[in-house]
Amino acid sequence: MYHFAQEQAEDHWEVEALYDLCFAPGREALSSYRLREGVAPVDQLCVVARDPDKILSGAIRYWPVRVGGQPALLLGPVAVHPTRQGEGLGGALMEDSLARASKLGWSRVLLVGDAPYYGRFGFARLSGVEMPPPTNPDRVLGTGDWDGITGPVTAWTV
Repeated sequence: MYHFAQEQAEDHWEVEALYDLCFAPGREALSSYRLREGVAPVDQLCVVARDPDKILSGAIRYWPVRVGGQPALLLGPVAVHPTRQGEGLGGALMEDSLARASKLGWSRVLLVGDAPYYGRFGFARLSGVEMPPPTNPDRVLGTGDWDGITGPVTAWTV
């Protein structure tokens, strides 16, 4: 099967190549990338999946953000190599990383994505959470403790 491990510095360019392969050109122009600029990802939650031959098959990353001033995680990107799609690897990366996030004390996670896919991991539309434009509000999803949390999603600042 697959071996999951925390992404290491030497994995960076291989992971970036996977994201380039899986996503449309210009992916870094998306509003979610503005929230990542100058902010380090949460290293413990950046996970790579390798097959028995140590070939990169999938990857997931998380970034700290604030929503209405409160801490949250921004999930993404998550990608599975096209030759490995349909094997459940994306779901396994989601479940593994969400469990890791919970163990680290993160109580809320958001992403921009398709509700039918991410709903099976507990994500639902977040009313009152405002991603930077031009994000479609129907695609802003969250899981965890969102009671009373509303407002703009902003970059993490110390």
